[in-house]
Amino acid sequence: MASMNDKDYYAILEVEHDATTEEIRKAFQKKARKLHPDVNKAPDAEERFKEVSEAYAVLSDDDKRRRYDAMRSGNPFAGASYGSPSQPQGDPFAGMGADPFGWGFPFGGVGAYGTQRSARRSRSYNPQAGGDVVYQLELDAEQAKKGCRRGVTYQRYVSCDVCHGAGSVHADHAKTCPTCGGSGHISVDLASLFGIGVMNMVCPECEGTGKVVADPCDSCGGTGRVLSASEIVVDVPAGSHDGDTVRVKGMGNAGTNGSSSGDFVCRVGVSTERLGPRQAQGFQMIGFALPFLILGLILNVLAQLAVIILAPLALGVWLVVSDGGVLGRGAVWWKNAARYLGNGVMNGATVAVFVALMVSCMSGFGSSGYGTGSGDVRA
Repeated sequence: MASMNDKDYYAILEVEHDATTEEIRKAFQKKARKLHPDVNKAPDAEERFKEVSEAYAVLSDDDKRRRYDAMRSGNPFAGASYGSPSQPQGDPFAGMGADPFGWGFPFGGVGAYGTQRSARRSRSYNPQAGGDVVYQLELDAEQAKKGCRRGVTYQRYVSCDVCHGAGSVHADHAKTCPTCGGSGHISVDLASLFGIGVMNMVCPECEGTGKVVADPCDSCGGTGRVLSASEIVVDVPAGSHDGDTVRVKGMGNAGTNGSSSGDFVCRVGVSTERLGPRQAQGFQMIGFALPFLILGLILNVLAQLAVIILAPLALGVWLVVSDGGVLGRGAVWWKNAARYLGNGVMNGATVAVFVALMVSCMSGFGSSGYGTGSGDVRA
């Protein structure tokens, strides 16, 4: 993940560092027209379009631009990572409202990147709590041991300033959906076409909620939230380890139609505490052998299963101790080892159950199979 200091948003938009807001807007429109995925079919067009949008989101806002300039000049935020958090399901630009580019056809009303069609595809009133934003912050062993403070800039859904998160500017309450009458479903008679009678389907206007926003906000399209760049300071406590998390309440994605926001979850990563690929594979192979060892003890067939047990066990141990083994992996290597060991046990158990069934069937077949000379023979 690239550092924010490594991203020159001015160069991305091809503007001077003292460019005005209007110059930045025009530069963004010019580039976005060329890179919009609905028009540009190049393999990297979508990624470049997102990068241009990211640059515009920061430089078009005076406060965000000042913080960005300060970061690049070396203030305490310097070295903060810039990355995109996990977005809610669906189009990450949905709900941005009216066409932000001010374009006409073919850009207005088409596509799936924040244009009028995607923002107003539904008036559904559907209050839902916002999801958490999960961010991976990589530290070295010394930083994790002593603790540190990092500034992070990231994208998330925030409450719409125009409608204050409600989804509607003038109406205080949602209204009953006029299409389904509040049931959330509509009935479609397909008898004349397919001969299957009446079919119930989710109402396309309210999306099954039974309510719609009475007067959808032009800025957010009625969802009550828009996509924006945000900044936060994360204090990583001393003694942190790989996989630890730091949670900041309320700094995740805003909920729809005034619902509560999720949290910002910073996941600490310490590469020196992770198992290497060889060690991880070794613990998986050891775990694979354990169910067969238990099976052999229970059924008293250790000799028959010796190859299945000893081969992966020996290879697994060799992989674990190779390349320095787990020494120097920090204090939590055993947690990662237990996870890989558990995966191996699950895989081995699946095969062991199959083997046990085969052994059981063969034993039953042998005891009740063809008759031998021990039966009664009558003259």
